[in-house]
Amino acid sequence: MTVLIDQATKANALSALSPTQRVPLLGDLLGLQLAFNPGALLSLGSDVTWLLTLLGVVATAALAIAAVRSRTPGWALGIGLVLGGAVGNLIDRLFFYPAFGRGYVIDFLAYGDLFIGNLADIALGAGGAVLLFTLWRQRQRRRPSSPPEDELRTSTVNEQEA
Repeated sequence: MTVLIDQATKANALSALSPTQRVPLLGDLLGLQLAFNPGALLSLGSDVTWLLTLLGVVATAALAIAAVRSRTPGWALGIGLVLGGAVGNLIDRLFFYPAFGRGYVIDFLAYGDLFIGNLADIALGAGGAVLLFTLWRQRQRRRPSSPPEDELRTSTVNEQEA
């Protein structure tokens, strides 16, 4: 579902938005503006788009295996969101301009003057947050609960009296 929504919004952005004009949604904080990103986050790795595509293929395969092996709803949701975001951007890298395997990612969500992203990026971030929260919750459940401080004092006093 994430991939379908991501690709539909990118197709809409391609047909309705301009790289030179920003459509404000929340003043200067959030707007719509078409951009083509050859790199990864904040355009890092723009000169090695083919390597980013290769890493995307490997990450997608690893995430698909992890999704099948996930045992809890939290892990399944988190991995599913990350997988959907990775596949959404990988499709752009494989099939968009300028060439197969070296394509630019289509971005259209302008966050102030910081960067421009897309829904796949949001899915990646949300999935990462779900995974971190799930990991934190699992660690909280595994931590042995310590007895309340009053019980510790009482047992120490009783031991000393005996």
